[in-house]
Amino acid sequence: MINKPRDEVAAFASDPDNDPAWIGGIVEAKTLTDPPFSKATKVARVASFLGRRMEYEPEVVEYEAGALVSMKAETPFPMTIRYTFADVQGGTKMTIRVQGGGSGFYSVAAPLLAMMVRRNVSQDLNRLKELLESEAPE
Repeated sequence: MINKPRDEVAAFASDPDNDPAWIGGIVEAKTLTDPPFSKATKVARVASFLGRRMEYEPEVVEYEAGALVSMKAETPFPMTIRYTFADVQGGTKMTIRVQGGGSGFYSVAAPLLAMMVRRNVSQDLNRLKELLESEAPE
């Protein structure tokens, strides 16, 4: 749980400019389409994963302000990244679900990658919690 209001958590986590601050491995992120952030928004991300540089451009395929962001990317392998935000007593429960597939290196390494993604998502949520809760109230 993040001890901040749902709208605040969702706004921060949904802004690609904030990705490098809380998503491990993201080196750069920027919005490729004009504001506002919505369905069909495209994002360019540069990540470092397993010592490899990955560039990918997820597109928002579902969006409900303050509640849901779902993005899909096709390269370097097909993946869906889904953030959900829910009110809980005292703050916000955010969940992240990453689903993917692939071929070559990514298909052979799938079990290891799944374990690493789960660990990374947990670390990302902890990093986001620490970052948002350490900010001075507005």
